[in-house]
Amino acid sequence: MNVEGFKTLYWRQFDSIREGAEYFHVTKVTIRRWLNGETIINPMAEKLLIIRAIGYLPNDVRWQGFRIDEHRAVLITPEGREFSPRELEAFALWRDEYKELIKLHGHIERPPIIPARENPLPFRGGRRMQAAPWIPSKIRRAGK
Repeated sequence: MNVEGFKTLYWRQFDSIREGAEYFHVTKVTIRRWLNGETIINPMAEKLLIIRAIGYLPNDVRWQGFRIDEHRAVLITPEGREFSPRELEAFALWRDEYKELIKLHGHIERPPIIPARENPLPFRGGRRMQAAPWIPSKIRRAGK
């Protein structure tokens, strides 16, 4: 990332140099040098800034133990339960239904643990037709 890109992203995420220095665990002078281009930006600081910008889990006690599996696109709880993004969208409706069912029937003692639904990629591929096998032109002419 170049200095201009870092500077732009930095000011979108932080309101002051002090706030950024606390986040990266460096001094305010180091932040000023990174923003002015006097020193090379630490690659880990770039990664942390990108992580903060795109909304990964915050460094907070309430999120301790939660993980994200990027390859499968699931949120994993400290107990090992997994939620895909589509399941999280439907969570509010499920919670309301659950509360109504609890009122009617009571709690289930040992509910089964169900893994997260498969979260397919937006483009799965395989939509193109297979290419015809390549035949060198001298063999094609000889076969006529």
